[in-house]
Amino acid sequence: MAKQYDVLFRLLLIGDSGVGKTCLLCRFTDNEFHSSHISTIGVDFKMKTIEVDGIKVRIQIWDTAGQERYQTITKQYYRRAQGIFLVYDISSERSYQHIMKWYAPEGVQKILIGNKADEEQKRQVGREQGQQLAKEYGMDFYETSACTNLNIKESFTRLTELVLQAHRKELEGLRMRASNELALAELEEEEGKPEGPANSSKTCWC
Repeated sequence: MAKQYDVLFRLLLIGDSGVGKTCLLCRFTDNEFHSSHISTIGVDFKMKTIEVDGIKVRIQIWDTAGQERYQTITKQYYRRAQGIFLVYDISSERSYQHIMKWYAPEGVQKILIGNKADEEQKRQVGREQGQQLAKEYGMDFYETSACTNLNIKESFTRLTELVLQAHRKELEGLRMRASNELALAELEEEEGKPEGPANSSKTCWC
């Protein structure tokens, strides 16, 4: 049976209620968009496998509630995450101002997301503001839209790349094992083949 994935990472979506965290998640994992969502209660998660630099990465993405009363629950999941999306709504200055109240531990890879980029006519937060905040805290920055699928795959793939880079030592060990397994499989295949012209024809060696 083929190996389904090489590594498993946990990513976390945090930000105020209503910024579109669930929509981002559903667009990325299921390529679906629903304009109305019931607010997440506590936490929810979805899974998706992607390939980055030849490594099959299984991503467990946690969608957290943005309401104040759920923040204690949300913080319990911080220590389990290798990557965090800090999400605000470009049409809500309030959600932008609240971004840094969401505690993100040191050593965890982070990306700042300005969501609902399709609502340009309602924009309250300039792109430059998002870029500046991300620069101050050493984060990558994307403006996204779950509605139009803008930068959804790009932002999730980038955070996955950052997590992989942060775990480079473990990754190198994984690559060496994969390379050794491939070399061994090729050697076994070569040893199983008969010599001579018959080697060029499709023959069953069982």
